[in-house]
Amino acid sequence: MFKALFLSAAIATAACHHGTTTSSSMTASGRKAISLEGMENDILKEVNAYRKKTGRSPLQMMDAASAQAAIHSRDMASGKTKFGHDGFESRITAIRKQATGTINAAAENVAYGELTAEKVVDGWLHSPGHKRNIEGDYNLTGIGVAKDKNGVIYFTQIFLRK
Repeated sequence: MFKALFLSAAIATAACHHGTTTSSSMTASGRKAISLEGMENDILKEVNAYRKKTGRSPLQMMDAASAQAAIHSRDMASGKTKFGHDGFESRITAIRKQATGTINAAAENVAYGELTAEKVVDGWLHSPGHKRNIEGDYNLTGIGVAKDKNGVIYFTQIFLRK
């Protein structure tokens, strides 16, 4: 099993959580493989199910935020950017340029590992910084995932309030 690493940022907040991974199919190398197909929507469903259970309104997917989240996940997976929140302010600036209306608050959760959507959200919910972002007063989100050459998945979720 691989370790999973989780980080969150909300302008000045950071938290870290380590976990283990699970999946449902094996690769030729004997490691478990996870499909990326539909994972962004699965993460959104998991986060919104939790928000509903706790009396919060659901997050709506924002294309500009998802595009920035996907770029960040790809950059981390390729090694262009180290794992973490480098460039967070630039991502939010790029989103603001495309958004109609004012973005009043922003936060970000990132993770990596061989994780399903359910497991990555569960990991975030067991970390105070990530949970605070998921429970935050946000109404929009963007989610992006990417695999590195070894099959490790990088996750980015951006939270926004208009």
